[in-house]
Amino acid sequence: MIHCKYDALIPVADLKPHPKNRNKHSTEQIDRLSRLILYQGVRAPIIVSKLSGFIVKGHGTCLAMELAKILEAPVVYQDFDNEEQEYAFVQSDNAIASWAELDLSGINTDIPELGPEFDLDMLGIKDFLIDPIDKFNEPSEKKDPEFKEPELKTCPNCGVLIEANG
Repeated sequence: MIHCKYDALIPVADLKPHPKNRNKHSTEQIDRLSRLILYQGVRAPIIVSKLSGFIVKGHGTCLAMELAKILEAPVVYQDFDNEEQEYAFVQSDNAIASWAELDLSGINTDIPELGPEFDLDMLGIKDFLIDPIDKFNEPSEKKDPEFKEPELKTCPNCGVLIEANG
Protein backbone atom coordinates (compact mmCIF):
# COMPACT_ATOMS: atom_id res chain seq x y z
CA MET A 1 0.00 0.00 0.00
CA ILE A 2 2.95 2.35 0.57
CA HIS A 3 4.97 3.00 -2.59
CA CYS A 4 7.34 5.75 -1.46
CA LYS A 5 10.41 6.25 0.67
CA TYR A 6 9.86 7.56 4.17
CA ASP A 7 11.65 8.16 7.46
CA ALA A 8 8.96 6.69 9.69
CA LEU A 9 5.47 5.27 9.76
CA ILE A 10 3.45 7.44 12.13
CA PRO A 11 -0.09 6.88 13.39
CA VAL A 12 -2.34 9.18 11.36
CA ALA A 13 -4.02 10.27 14.61
CA ASP A 14 -0.66 11.59 15.89
CA LEU A 15 0.03 13.86 12.91
CA LYS A 16 -0.55 17.56 13.62
CA PRO A 17 -1.80 19.88 10.87
CA HIS A 18 0.05 23.16 10.56
CA PRO A 19 -2.14 25.80 12.24
CA LYS A 20 -1.27 28.31 9.50
CA ASN A 21 -2.02 26.04 6.55
CA ARG A 22 -4.33 28.23 4.46
CA ASN A 23 -5.30 25.57 1.92
CA LYS A 24 -8.83 24.34 2.48
CA HIS A 25 -10.01 20.94 1.26
CA SER A 26 -13.65 20.23 0.45
CA THR A 27 -15.35 17.07 1.64
CA GLU A 28 -15.71 16.05 -2.00
CA GLN A 29 -11.96 16.45 -2.61
CA ILE A 30 -10.99 14.45 0.49
CA ASP A 31 -13.45 11.71 -0.46
CA ARG A 32 -11.93 11.47 -3.97
CA LEU A 33 -8.38 11.57 -2.61
CA SER A 34 -9.27 8.82 -0.17
CA ARG A 35 -10.51 6.64 -3.04
CA LEU A 36 -7.36 7.45 -5.04
CA ILE A 37 -5.16 6.36 -2.13
CA LEU A 38 -7.12 3.12 -1.76
CA TYR A 39 -6.68 2.51 -5.52
CA GLN A 40 -3.04 3.65 -5.93
CA GLY A 41 -1.64 3.30 -2.45
CA VAL A 42 0.41 6.09 -0.91
CA ARG A 43 2.96 7.37 -3.45
CA ALA A 44 4.27 10.43 -1.61
CA PRO A 45 5.05 10.82 2.07
CA ILE A 46 3.62 13.47 4.34
CA ILE A 47 6.31 16.02 5.18
CA VAL A 48 6.65 17.06 8.82
CA SER A 49 8.83 19.93 10.01
CA LYS A 50 11.56 19.09 12.51
CA LEU A 51 11.28 22.69 13.69
CA SER A 52 7.61 22.71 14.71
CA GLY A 53 6.49 19.08 14.45
CA PHE A 54 3.60 20.15 12.20
CA ILE A 55 2.64 18.79 8.77
CA VAL A 56 4.06 21.15 6.12
CA LYS A 57 2.98 19.13 3.08
CA GLY A 58 0.25 16.53 2.86
CA HIS A 59 -2.64 17.92 4.89
CA GLY A 60 -5.18 16.60 2.36
CA THR A 61 -3.45 13.23 2.22
CA CYS A 62 -3.59 12.98 6.00
CA LEU A 63 -7.33 13.75 6.01
CA ALA A 64 -7.93 11.26 3.18
CA MET A 65 -5.98 8.53 4.97
CA GLU A 66 -8.04 9.15 8.08
CA LEU A 67 -11.25 8.85 6.03
CA ALA A 68 -9.99 5.62 4.45
CA LYS A 69 -9.28 4.29 7.95
CA ILE A 70 -5.58 3.89 7.17
CA LEU A 71 -3.86 3.83 10.54
CA GLU A 72 -0.26 4.75 9.67
CA ALA A 73 1.19 7.31 7.29
CA PRO A 74 4.64 7.45 5.74
CA VAL A 75 6.43 10.59 6.95
CA VAL A 76 9.58 12.41 5.92
CA TYR A 77 11.04 14.87 8.42
CA GLN A 78 12.64 18.05 7.08
CA ASP A 79 14.68 20.85 8.57
CA PHE A 80 13.74 24.51 8.24
CA ASP A 81 16.03 27.39 9.19
CA ASN A 82 13.25 29.35 10.87
CA GLU A 83 9.47 29.78 11.16
CA GLU A 84 9.38 32.13 8.16
CA GLN A 85 10.94 29.53 5.87
CA GLU A 86 8.57 26.87 7.17
CA TYR A 87 5.57 29.16 6.66
CA ALA A 88 6.70 30.03 3.12
CA PHE A 89 7.05 26.33 2.29
CA VAL A 90 3.51 25.54 3.48
CA GLN A 91 1.95 28.36 1.46
CA SER A 92 4.11 27.97 -1.66
CA ASP A 93 3.47 24.22 -1.82
CA ASN A 94 -0.25 24.97 -1.83
CA ALA A 95 -0.04 27.87 -4.29
CA ILE A 96 2.40 26.65 -6.92
CA ALA A 97 0.13 23.80 -8.03
CA SER A 98 -2.48 26.35 -9.09
CA TRP A 99 -0.06 27.59 -11.77
CA ALA A 100 -0.31 24.32 -13.72
CA GLU A 101 -2.77 23.72 -16.54
CA LEU A 102 -4.04 20.20 -17.12
CA ASP A 103 -4.22 19.16 -20.79
CA LEU A 104 -7.73 17.69 -20.75
CA SER A 105 -7.86 17.14 -24.51
CA GLY A 106 -4.63 15.12 -24.32
CA ILE A 107 -6.07 13.04 -21.50
CA ASN A 108 -9.23 12.56 -23.55
CA THR A 109 -7.09 11.23 -26.40
CA ASP A 110 -5.32 8.83 -24.01
CA ILE A 111 -8.49 7.37 -22.47
CA PRO A 112 -9.30 4.78 -25.19
CA GLU A 113 -5.90 3.15 -24.56
CA LEU A 114 -6.85 2.47 -20.92
CA GLY A 115 -9.67 0.08 -21.74
CA PRO A 116 -13.39 0.04 -21.08
CA GLU A 117 -13.10 -0.97 -17.42
CA PHE A 118 -10.95 2.01 -16.42
CA ASP A 119 -12.61 4.09 -13.69
CA LEU A 120 -12.43 7.75 -14.78
CA ASP A 121 -12.74 8.86 -11.15
CA MET A 122 -9.22 7.52 -10.63
CA LEU A 123 -7.91 10.43 -12.69
CA GLY A 124 -8.89 12.75 -9.86
CA ILE A 125 -10.37 15.26 -12.32
CA LYS A 126 -13.59 16.87 -11.17
CA ASP A 127 -16.53 16.47 -13.59
CA PHE A 128 -14.39 14.88 -16.34
CA LEU A 129 -16.33 13.81 -19.43
CA ILE A 130 -15.04 11.81 -22.38
CA ASP A 131 -15.42 13.43 -25.78
CA PRO A 132 -16.98 11.14 -28.40
CA ILE A 133 -14.26 9.14 -30.16
CA ASP A 134 -15.51 10.17 -33.61
CA LYS A 135 -14.61 13.76 -32.71
CA PHE A 136 -10.96 12.71 -32.89
CA ASN A 137 -11.37 10.79 -36.14
CA GLU A 138 -12.67 13.70 -38.22
CA PRO A 139 -10.38 14.73 -41.07
CA SER A 140 -8.40 17.82 -40.14
CA GLU A 141 -9.03 19.47 -43.52
CA LYS A 142 -12.36 19.39 -45.26
CA LYS A 143 -12.26 19.78 -49.04
CA ASP A 144 -14.82 21.82 -50.87
CA PRO A 145 -17.03 19.20 -52.58
CA GLU A 146 -17.37 21.35 -55.70
CA PHE A 147 -13.62 21.80 -56.16
CA LYS A 148 -12.16 19.55 -58.86
CA GLU A 149 -8.49 19.02 -59.43
CA PRO A 150 -7.61 20.31 -62.93
CA GLU A 151 -6.59 17.76 -65.51
CA LEU A 152 -3.05 18.43 -66.65
CA LYS A 153 -1.27 17.65 -69.88
CA THR A 154 2.16 18.39 -71.25
CA CYS A 155 2.48 21.13 -73.88
CA PRO A 156 3.83 19.46 -77.05
CA ASN A 157 5.88 22.55 -77.93
CA CYS A 158 7.70 23.27 -74.64
CA GLY A 159 7.04 20.31 -72.24
CA VAL A 160 5.37 22.48 -69.52
CA LEU A 161 2.34 21.12 -67.66
CA ILE A 162 -0.87 22.96 -68.61
CA GLU A 163 -4.56 22.47 -67.92
CA ALA A 164 -6.14 20.05 -70.33
CA ASN A 165 -8.97 22.52 -71.08
CA GLY A 166 -6.73 25.61 -71.16
